[in-house]
Amino acid sequence: MSRHQGNDRKNPGSGRQGGFRKERSSRGNDKFASGQPKFFKQEAKPKPKPVAANPDEIRLNRYIANSGMCSRREADIYIQSGNVKVNGEVVTEMGYKVKPGDTVQFDGATITPEKKEYVLLNKPKNFSTSHDEEKNAPSVLDLVRNASRAKLQPVGRMDKTTTGLLLFTNDTDLIKKFTSPNQRSTKLYQVSLDRNLKFEDLEKIQGGITIDGHKVFVEEITYIDNEPKSEIGVKMKTANIKIVRKIFEQLKYNVIKLDRVMFAGLTKKNLPRGNWRFLTDQEIINLKNS
Repeated sequence: MSRHQGNDRKNPGSGRQGGFRKERSSRGNDKFASGQPKFFKQEAKPKPKPVAANPDEIRLNRYIANSGMCSRREADIYIQSGNVKVNGEVVTEMGYKVKPGDTVQFDGATITPEKKEYVLLNKPKNFSTSHDEEKNAPSVLDLVRNASRAKLQPVGRMDKTTTGLLLFTNDTDLIKKFTSPNQRSTKLYQVSLDRNLKFEDLEKIQGGITIDGHKVFVEEITYIDNEPKSEIGVKMKTANIKIVRKIFEQLKYNVIKLDRVMFAGLTKKNLPRGNWRFLTDQEIINLKNS
């Protein structure tokens, strides 16, 4: 063997013989000889947790369809055309979701996601429209509870002792219309007094009575045919029952009974006391145009 054999790179000898020592790197460093090894997986980034859908939110086209205005497909067309507003802002985005408390306008009219319902009640005595009168008093809402799943509200108020026609609906625009001081629909009341109404007092009422500094006018006031002079018919535009009472109290009469027998063209015909019925399509049209 040649004495230099141990230094031949092609035939290296052992280290003890002084031969070429093979360069070695620690096992830990071998892995990174050519950068990060392929068998090392890159640490995955944590996926964001999915946001749970709010069950109280509803797609805009469905909201419109549920209100009874049109189908979902038709609602999409109205949305794209810029005819729908949410909280006063035009929304054209498909898939937009309406949140609780949002106000949606469709062609300028405020809508609700419920089909509009209209129920007419012949209110009996001792039922209240206000929780302010007596906390435990029977409510008129109990009388129409089975009429609809919609959140019906009475149009205007009636005290416990007043009877007669009371309209319920979830149509907020109609409620605002008939509770506005400027509404112009006619109501007819039958008033029972504690004594006969003097003719001069009837004329005073016809000419206008000042109540709380305001002149109050009636459209018509008459004695009811074939009844005592204490039974009076009053036709006027106000839906405020208190005003009707105050007209007679101003002249020192006590109102024993007060019954609303006509409301904006609706009558009590075939509607017994304590019963309710749905309005017909024509009656709804007439109400909206009154």
